[in-house]
Amino acid sequence: MEGFRVSAKIQQQHAKSKRRIERRLDKTKFKDSIPVLSGSNIHYEVSDRTRAISAGGLGMIHQMVGRLGLAETINRSVNLFKIYLPYSESDHVLNIAYNIMAGGTCLDHLELRRNDEVYLDALGVQRIPDPTTAGDFCRRFTPADINSLQKAFNETRTKVWKQQPDSFFEEAVIEADGTMVETTGECKQGIDINHKGQWGYHPLLVSLANTGEPLYIVNRSGNRPSHEQAAEYFDRAAVLCQHAGFRHIKFRGDTDFTQTAHLDRWDEDDITFIFGIDAMPNLYEKVDELPETAWKKLRRSPRYQAKTEPRRRPKNAKQPIVEKREFKDIRLDAEYVAEFTYRPTKCRKDYRVVVVWKDLEVYQGQSKLFDDERCFFYITNDLDSSPEQIVFEANRRCNQEKLIEQQKNGVHAFTAPLDNLNSNWAYMVIASLAWSLKAWSALLLPVTGRWQKKHTCEKQQLLRMDFATYRNAVINIPAQIVRTGRKIVYRMLAWNPWQVVFFRLVDRLKTIEHL
Repeated sequence: MEGFRVSAKIQQQHAKSKRRIERRLDKTKFKDSIPVLSGSNIHYEVSDRTRAISAGGLGMIHQMVGRLGLAETINRSVNLFKIYLPYSESDHVLNIAYNIMAGGTCLDHLELRRNDEVYLDALGVQRIPDPTTAGDFCRRFTPADINSLQKAFNETRTKVWKQQPDSFFEEAVIEADGTMVETTGECKQGIDINHKGQWGYHPLLVSLANTGEPLYIVNRSGNRPSHEQAAEYFDRAAVLCQHAGFRHIKFRGDTDFTQTAHLDRWDEDDITFIFGIDAMPNLYEKVDELPETAWKKLRRSPRYQAKTEPRRRPKNAKQPIVEKREFKDIRLDAEYVAEFTYRPTKCRKDYRVVVVWKDLEVYQGQSKLFDDERCFFYITNDLDSSPEQIVFEANRRCNQEKLIEQQKNGVHAFTAPLDNLNSNWAYMVIASLAWSLKAWSALLLPVTGRWQKKHTCEKQQLLRMDFATYRNAVINIPAQIVRTGRKIVYRMLAWNPWQVVFFRLVDRLKTIEHL
């Protein structure tokens, strides 16, 4: 099988568009005009026949949803209505998710979508719910309904996973973390104040690090600790991944998620874990007992490999300000790593603890005040990896911080637009579907034939792409909408470098039977 080929006509059109843009961007050929942005004599008219949409990639997303049977799964799993007038549960869920995919950032932006005749034609619908109706829908959810909805998403997620190669199922790395969703609203039921004086909710996110997909979201009051309910949803995520076919499960989390009461059980279930553990006095006593030969210098790899000639580092603009204003400045001098065995109070067996010793220098201005040291501890049942590998594996958990940031500021899922804890929880889960749709579109990209290496790179780029970039590259492609007979035709009106990948995915979706 050579791979999924885009039609010859589309390939020719892409090549022609690429040549045109390359000519325009050629630095050796330009018109001698200053300023460059000198367009004038601009007129506006309203088209009578040509009907276009800015989010031309939305048709591909809708086609993918249909192939995966997501709407049917939602309607089967979540029953909130006795009578459909006229919307089903899946209509409401997809309406909110598509609004975000098309550029909306809040429920009010649904009003723009429902008044856009071309948007409605592009999805083949007569009307969509308005913001008020969407809000009322979210208020119908109970915690059981929300978990049923997440189960429907995860059922669809496993269908996408089953399209992946065997190597994909080697190990599932599951992470958990909490984050604060602040709100200035005073009448939102379930809000509370945390130790920093912030009012709002404190949702828990459990995600699959392999793909960056949110597996479970749990909304909680703002004063609840990060680890609350984490063990329960770690277990649910493990069962999900095991049933999907992953051969090994690994848990990662920071010091708030050590979960010592559950470590023995997870170890017996052959689940690997790497958690941060609080730097308690008894652990420092263990460190003091270690011989000098137990320590090795920790050498970290460079953040990235230069693809061309290494460039000289720019002059540090921050450090002179710190020194001039005599701010307190803690500088890292060296790092060392060692290990020892330790049995937490709630455990019946010993586990491996890897410790990182940091030699620090404390400055004020340009004057060195004193030397300091600090230790960071990681508890694990991984007996095969080296101490250095344990540290680097634990540090990779920082990628979940990026996922949380995307849920807050990219997808705008971690917001509180409604009036109580459960309705806001429902909105967070529904809005996060937009991110999952992005991940699924990347995972379904075909990687076959002689261009396998290039296609694998494109697949990973799309999977790790932040949401705004993905939306501009794949969704916000201007397209003319033509409805003829039984077809809705999207005619792309602009070219960008990701369009070849886009059409490869469209071609792939045509070959997938209803899963």
